Amino acid sequence: MSFYCVRPLLLAALPLLLVACGKSSSEQAAPAGKAASSGELLVRIGAVAPLTGNQAHIGKDNESGTRMAIDDANAKGIMIGGRKARFELVSEDDQADPKTATIVAQKLVDNKVSGVVGHLNSGTTIPASKIYNDNGIVQISPSATAVSYTAQGFKTVFRVMANDAQQGHVLGEYATKNLGAKKIAVIDDRTAYGQGLADEFIKAAQANGAQIVAHEYTNDKAVDFTAVLTAVKGKKPELLFFGGMDPQAGPMAKQIKGLALDLKFMMGDGGYTPAFIKLAGDAAEGAYASLPGVPLAKMPGGKEFEARFVAKYQPIQLYAPYCYDAVNVMIAAMQKAGSTEPASYLPALAGISYDGVTAKIQFDAKGDLKDGAVTMYQVQQGKWQPLETLAASAAAH
Repeated sequence: MSFYCVRPLLLAALPLLLVACGKSSSEQAAPAGKAASSGELLVRIGAVAPLTGNQAHIGKDNESGTRMAIDDANAKGIMIGGRKARFELVSEDDQADPKTATIVAQKLVDNKVSGVVGHLNSGTTIPASKIYNDNGIVQISPSATAVSYTAQGFKTVFRVMANDAQQGHVLGEYATKNLGAKKIAVIDDRTAYGQGLADEFIKAAQANGAQIVAHEYTNDKAVDFTAVLTAVKGKKPELLFFGGMDPQAGPMAKQIKGLALDLKFMMGDGGYTPAFIKLAGDAAEGAYASLPGVPLAKMPGGKEFEARFVAKYQPIQLYAPYCYDAVNVMIAAMQKAGSTEPASYLPALAGISYDGVTAKIQFDAKGDLKDGAVTMYQVQQGKWQPLETLAASAAAH
């Protein structure tokens, strides 16, 4: 067919092509806070955690807690500024890697989210926080406990659990006063979380008369700790504190037993998981760990949350209730301000008082949780059992 025959056909088809293109464009999701095609207010909430790699079990737990909160909010038909809101989860995988965290943070900014729940690790939360702050996006971390996260002077950062100064203070005091440890060894994984918590633990332990006989280092990918544990063994400590997460804590506990080290093993919240017990096997028995907050059974809405979460997903790994609260306190601030725009609801969030599943949530001037508590746990007969809940010292804040 000649060009002259084709040209009229193309011209005739052009309006149809334009209509088709227009339809495709209109079917794309509207920017956050804008009207969706149904007339509802579409509100995108970002969530970031490691969904692949050796911390994926905790990351997916975070994602599920966030998703359940969003599903619940949609079921309630929440109104914001006189309009029905429809919430949409935009989930990203940062692989527990700081560089990847900044990439996905920018992706969420470009996706015009109204707020972010995350990240999981302090080492990813901190670099991502600058990107969110520079773009005026509210960020609530359900699990990043490093003191430096909220010490940057950013007005957009918040967290819904106690920080490492508070947690490290409780751990150090418990090791010395309750467990009577005078000679203590420390290993940390050199991440922002592991190192930060270890440093706070050391300060508190030394303040209570303990001697730090060794401070060794590893990384968050290691599985063989023979060399550092052999170095520790020679110092004859009564207690070993590990600053890191369960993929390292589990094998470490096994190797402690294999090397016949006669000591108590203590961790922070990164070790307080069912996965630690599974990884460590019999060597988990007697281990100590902390978790900011009160035990799930004593949380204001803990029992109901656990029943619904387990029925929908799986047993809680660690931070799911805190993710649930992070979403809901963000939405409550939007409702109070009558807006999903971060600049508009940020003041409402900063001054909020919200009765969450985990606790009454109020923030101080830095964005830290007010009146945080820390609970100590021990593995007894193959399960984590709560020992004592301690108020986080104001001096440690």
